[in-house]
Amino acid sequence: MEIRSESTLMRSDYKPPQSQSIPKGRLQVWFFRACSCILVWTCLIQLFWHSQIFTGLTNQISRFSLPVESVPLPPPPRRNYTSNGILLVSCNGGLNQMRAAICDMVTVARLLNLTLVVPELDKKSFWADPRYMFVFAGFKKSHVDFVAKAILVSSFCSDFEDIFDINHFIDSLRDEVRIIKRLPKRYSKKYGYKLLEMPPVSWSNDKYYLQQVLPRFSKRKVIHFVRSDTRLANNGLSLDLQRLRCRVNFQGLKFTSRIEALGSKLVRILQQRGSFVALHLRYEMDMLAFSGCTHGCTEEEAEELKKMRYAYPWWREKEIVSEERRVQGLCPLTPEEAVLVLKALGFQKDTQIYIAAGEIYGGAKRLALLKESFPRIVKKEMLLDPTELQQFQNHSSQMAALDFIVSVASNTFIPTYYGNMAKVVEGHRRYLGFKKTILLDRTRLVELLDLHYNKTLSWDQFAVAVKETHQGRRMGEPTHRKVISDRPKEEDYFYANPQECISENDIVH
Repeated sequence: MEIRSESTLMRSDYKPPQSQSIPKGRLQVWFFRACSCILVWTCLIQLFWHSQIFTGLTNQISRFSLPVESVPLPPPPRRNYTSNGILLVSCNGGLNQMRAAICDMVTVARLLNLTLVVPELDKKSFWADPRYMFVFAGFKKSHVDFVAKAILVSSFCSDFEDIFDINHFIDSLRDEVRIIKRLPKRYSKKYGYKLLEMPPVSWSNDKYYLQQVLPRFSKRKVIHFVRSDTRLANNGLSLDLQRLRCRVNFQGLKFTSRIEALGSKLVRILQQRGSFVALHLRYEMDMLAFSGCTHGCTEEEAEELKKMRYAYPWWREKEIVSEERRVQGLCPLTPEEAVLVLKALGFQKDTQIYIAAGEIYGGAKRLALLKESFPRIVKKEMLLDPTELQQFQNHSSQMAALDFIVSVASNTFIPTYYGNMAKVVEGHRRYLGFKKTILLDRTRLVELLDLHYNKTLSWDQFAVAVKETHQGRRMGEPTHRKVISDRPKEEDYFYANPQECISENDIVH
């Protein structure tokens, strides 16, 4: 009888041989060989996984593994202090103006030993969310979203927690300031409490707050700052206060996880295609209307912008001479001017350019030359699926946050107007290691552009002059802030160059 298996043929009458004793010496040799083999294979396996030769393989494997989330650091211990009162703050302006204001108000609360209520974001001015849902008779249909006669739809306004990680903001700064999410009910107007409302004086130093603001808390438990833009001086503050401003800006203010995730995706897509320039093309309707800059616009468009400016009673300047502003360098470059400047600076046709901006005034027509000159022009709407951006639609501040993330991460950042976003992004890029930021000298550029337009300057002469203008300290290099004590609006902005938070060895004297 035979018993068959898959690998062996055996007979039923098979008798195993008698067991024989194995010499002790041979047993020791086998044991030594076995241990040696185990040791060798262990070393090979370690080399296999850690060798750079197999990095590609391990990367492929990691694609299919679950992402490992970084473990958040525990929050710092709370600072124990007797609060002198509660500070309520209403921010005004766009995203980056409000960002700087939040940093300032945390610093003021720390200086005065106050309890800070999480600042309220702008819901009243033109820059408030939603994305300018207005109706104005006689305006172009394409601009209905921008212009108003009377009605502002406010159902989509963003709150602090819609843009920033509110819990991180509170916890990460608790060793400096006590921050609460909302004003206690007993101090609200609904319960009959009369708040002291005041706008702090612009560009004020610590003495103003200690001598003129702090005493008011002895009479009123709660004070409401109804404006917050540029209410703290650029210079003259203690090193501790300046570094606290940086800490809030660079560490305390984190975007929400959904904004961070989508912003990171944009950066990843762009980087996979190669290096890229972030062009902050501030040729948007609000910028043109409120600055009075109409160079390159038709008469009809200029009148439209003027009507929009008059539609806002809080905007003081109504009659503005556009060409005077332009010659003074106070207007954003037009898309056509930006093309000439980019070419003169040496950017090639295959340069990947990300447009960090909202809707360009004039639409595709005004971007035609830019796209023809630089075919690899992209916007977030071109890189993401519409469903991904849907959650941010009608929320201009949240869309601006995406542009902020991309601009900070770009290989080169070029703003065509030196506004709040340009300044705050510049400061972040300095803080992150002086990443290349080209700060255009618009006053000189307007002069050179006009000379080139009237054929006084050839293209080669124009290109050389543009490059010479921007050599030296206009590329985001380390430098000290310019201080003008009696004219703080004209001096360098703290958040554009937070030198107190950068190694002294990196700063050019």
